[in-house]
Amino acid sequence: MEATKIDGEKGKKLRFMTFIIPVFAHYFKMNEQEAYRYLKKYGGLDYLNECWWALHTDNPFWAARDMLKVCQNNGGLR
Repeated sequence: MEATKIDGEKGKKLRFMTFIIPVFAHYFKMNEQEAYRYLKKYGGLDYLNECWWALHTDNPFWAARDMLKVCQNNGGLR
């Protein structure tokens, strides 16, 4: 069976998302599972999904900070 290769925009988006979630976890002192659940619960993943193209051009710290602000605006406490 041949593995499916993800190319184009979907591939770039997926690679960025798998990069930025661990970065977010590191900056805000969470493990990766906690970071994923936090982002999912408070809208950070939705924001990431919609705005990844702009976020990927920024410094990873500022991208993670923007995601945190979205979560805080939606009730996240960190």
